Amino acid sequence: MLRSRLMILAAAVLWSTGGAAIKLISLDGWQVASARAFIAAVALGLAMPAARRLPSWRTLGVAAIYAAVMVLFVQATKLTTAANAIFLQSTSPVYVLLLSPWLLGERPSRGEMIAAPIFIVGLALFFLDQLSAGQLLGNALALLSGLAFALCIMRFRAAPDDNPAVLVWGNVLAWLGALPMALGGAARPGLVDLGLLVFLGAVQIGVATALFSRGMRHTPAVEASLLVLLEPVLNPVWALLLVGERPGIWSTVGGAVLLGATAWRVLLAARATPQQAPAPSRGG
Repeated sequence: MLRSRLMILAAAVLWSTGGAAIKLISLDGWQVASARAFIAAVALGLAMPAARRLPSWRTLGVAAIYAAVMVLFVQATKLTTAANAIFLQSTSPVYVLLLSPWLLGERPSRGEMIAAPIFIVGLALFFLDQLSAGQLLGNALALLSGLAFALCIMRFRAAPDDNPAVLVWGNVLAWLGALPMALGGAARPGLVDLGLLVFLGAVQIGVATALFSRGMRHTPAVEASLLVLLEPVLNPVWALLLVGERPGIWSTVGGAVLLGATAWRVLLAARATPQQAPAPSRGG
């Protein structure tokens, strides 16, 4: 259905605004991560009644990993370029390829083995630009965010029914985990900061996740996986237009390599295996 595909595209567009919005807020990374997660938890809890129940220990474990994804992405975006943060977080397929034989008992296909070195080459290009110490740390945190998201992907494949609860409780844990550092922050939010925080939590995560969930009901999984690639494509565009931030040339090339390898891998998987629902969005 066209409407379902438009919902997924709209979700990807909303997710893509995260980098620019985080950059525009004058608060530090801990303050942004904690406030955004609190607002997102409330928004998702209202939208997903089934997720309001007390979580199991298994659900809390996955939620803690998802919380790490959320906090690490915000910190990375504050330290490095928005393009680097989203592209490096998108390296999660590499970690899935490397870890799935041990954690899921799944052996990678020939096509996936070919894709892995392409991912690694694309990743290496990000470090050819001249980077400050802060940018290097931001790149490292973005890579860790990709690793954490890969663990979420694999866990959701094992228990997909936990998805709504993990999204809600993951944001609760992100809020609580970042809160002590956030309370120690020197900056105080202005009206623009508060408006952007509400947008990030309620719209960029809450509304986008709801649109994606509804759109997935009538959209093939492979097509959805390709449609959401619009998020990392638009993320640096918003940062350029709204913040004036230009990614380095090698980072741009590396991002194109990662996106191309991801699209190719999804199409190869579509030919080889039955379609499965894609993993939950990063919500970066």
